[in-house]
Amino acid sequence: MTTIRLGMIGAGQIAAFTAREFARHPDCRIVAVADPSTERASALARSTGAENVHNDADTLLDRDDIDAVYIAVPNMLHEPVATAALNAGKHVLLDKPFAVNADGAENVIAAARRNERILMIGMNQRFEAGVQRARQLCQAGRFGGIYHVKAYWRRRAGIPRLGSWFTNRATSGGGALLDIGVHVLDVALHLLDNFRPVSVSGATFTRFGNRGLGEGGWGRSERTFDTFDVDDFATALIRLEGGVVVSLEAAWALHQSRGNDHDVLLYGEDAGMAVYAGELFEPGEGGAYRVIQNPEAPPPAYPHGSRAEHFVNVLLEREAPIIDLDQALTVQRLLDAIYTSAAGNREVLL
Repeated sequence: MTTIRLGMIGAGQIAAFTAREFARHPDCRIVAVADPSTERASALARSTGAENVHNDADTLLDRDDIDAVYIAVPNMLHEPVATAALNAGKHVLLDKPFAVNADGAENVIAAARRNERILMIGMNQRFEAGVQRARQLCQAGRFGGIYHVKAYWRRRAGIPRLGSWFTNRATSGGGALLDIGVHVLDVALHLLDNFRPVSVSGATFTRFGNRGLGEGGWGRSERTFDTFDVDDFATALIRLEGGVVVSLEAAWALHQSRGNDHDVLLYGEDAGMAVYAGELFEPGEGGAYRVIQNPEAPPPAYPHGSRAEHFVNVLLEREAPIIDLDQALTVQRLLDAIYTSAAGNREVLL
């Protein structure tokens, strides 16, 4: 292949952002868009130059002029839509989370392997400049042995559209943990290069959305549900092989000084780092201590900084996949374990 002919399944807000990334790639052409909302699908098609609009995924998947699809649909549809796409012979970039549970994720992986198609999970935070820099420094041994990571994404008022599929467990599978917690959890394990969890202790809370509070500006989906029954705050302590401990927090709504508080903190024997803030902490000369802003590191492996462009480059055999399916499955299993731990008020051994 010299050009990737792409179909987009789902025309919500995240699809609009991702479409811009696909459009930047000179060897990718968006052929069709599918969404139950004709208005949303048509708007995305106009913005991308796609000439074809469909109201269902199956019609798009029946097209023989599409090589690959990007899927951004409610979480409960990840497994069936991705499986159908793979069975139709399409390569798949699937938005996070992988599925609503690990069983669903395993089914999608089986479909990819059975059909010999490329499947990638869209963990876009791996491509952030700060994460790429921290990854290079980790690989160079700058921090010494890392023994603790604190990963958090906390919003003061950032619940996606109250009453939409995001805030209903039957359609989303979970709340803040599955929506934004998954990102920083994946980054933490990616930087450590350790996807070997031993145990999990987790807790989840619903304190704002159930009172109609904490809504942010995200989301275009219809307000279909009256009940808010997902977590708007989740926390977990994860032990990994080798004794490393990861502390995780994810909040859609929380009383705090800043509207958005988001970072991954690395604590090593020789140095530490605030990954997104771009600050490295280490002893200096003469007993002084120094904080280095944007420390020097080798050039980024993915200068485009885009999961969409990476997906196209993988299909064109220009880049090796950075997102491993077994790693993505481990992340999903950890999310499942956090919810199991929270529901049973107990530690879960893995």
